[in-house]
Amino acid sequence: MNNKILLGTYLLLAFSLFGCKQNEKGKANTSEVAEIVNIEEYEVFGEEFSIEGLLSSQDMIEKYNNMEVGDSLEVRFTSKVHSVCQKKGCWMILDLGDDETQSFVKFKDYDFFVPMDAADADAIIKGVAYKSETSVEELKHYAEDAKKSKEEIAKITKPKVEYTFLADGVYLKK
Repeated sequence: MNNKILLGTYLLLAFSLFGCKQNEKGKANTSEVAEIVNIEEYEVFGEEFSIEGLLSSQDMIEKYNNMEVGDSLEVRFTSKVHSVCQKKGCWMILDLGDDETQSFVKFKDYDFFVPMDAADADAIIKGVAYKSETSVEELKHYAEDAKKSKEEIAKITKPKVEYTFLADGVYLKK
């Protein structure tokens, strides 16, 4: 069977089965994916993967909020791309529901990149989520990659606790 058809079938099944799943305490999860995704509309970067168990960005922020610095969790979730490295597409930032809550995504083994014009695209990613602390030096490096001004970079003086993600694979809506 064609992989795209198989992925589309998994996607429909996942939304049917997991759209209103039970959380750990047995309460219905109210976050639902608003639209049925046609996987044919997505381009693959890195590994292809099943979307079984796909979480929404709202589900993902709950997972991150329950983690401690140093914790990790293998997961698949969908979100909107906020921004992408403008040097070569070697990282991206995903929105997690508001302007201040985001996940910084790197790509496993530096094996693949995403298009530099992917901001605002719908994304589905698979990999490992981490709650981490990013050093001042690394934050400044990323700010340079994002073409921030010297004044903005100079304001970076403290490490930051962040929601980070190491992706094995990414689907971006074309």
